[in-house]
Amino acid sequence: MNDTEILALFFERNETALTECNKKHGRYCRAIAQNILANEQDTEECINNVFLKAWNAIPPHRPEKLRTYLGKITRNEALKIYEKRTAGKRLGDNAAITIEELSEILPSADDTEISVARLDFSRILNDFLADLPKETRVIFIKRYWYLCPIKEISKDMGIGESKIKMSLSRTREKLKNILRKEGFEI
Repeated sequence: MNDTEILALFFERNETALTECNKKHGRYCRAIAQNILANEQDTEECINNVFLKAWNAIPPHRPEKLRTYLGKITRNEALKIYEKRTAGKRLGDNAAITIEELSEILPSADDTEISVARLDFSRILNDFLADLPKETRVIFIKRYWYLCPIKEISKDMGIGESKIKMSLSRTREKLKNILRKEGFEI
């Protein structure tokens, strides 16, 4: 079943939409959740939340790309579960390491500046990613959007882990410099 047919089922409020959605996109969503949570029980909780949120949002919302829409919900849900699970703890797992890598380039802002800073940061990040060579962009997105371990990125792309690490380091440094030029305090 294609996404248009699945969305039609959602709009008909036919619960088969959830089954078909899981068949087509469940594995993709599980991979995202598992990369962040590294725990099967938490991953299942996340996936259940994702499909519930999709059910509650569609309609009225009609996503252009169902896979991307579900991926975004999955990532956000997994990060919420991760944050709840690790509150007050300092873990050395993949998600914590990845977030720490990014912490050196994320802009700081006080409460009154947060909304404007988010819009500017989003625009700058999108422009930055669009200008990267494809391989560098894929590595960056796999690591910092999907929170894939370096070992997995290396395997998927057929590139050595040290090259992946070097690419990420150089890309973070370039982004950091661009954000500074744009006036962000880092």
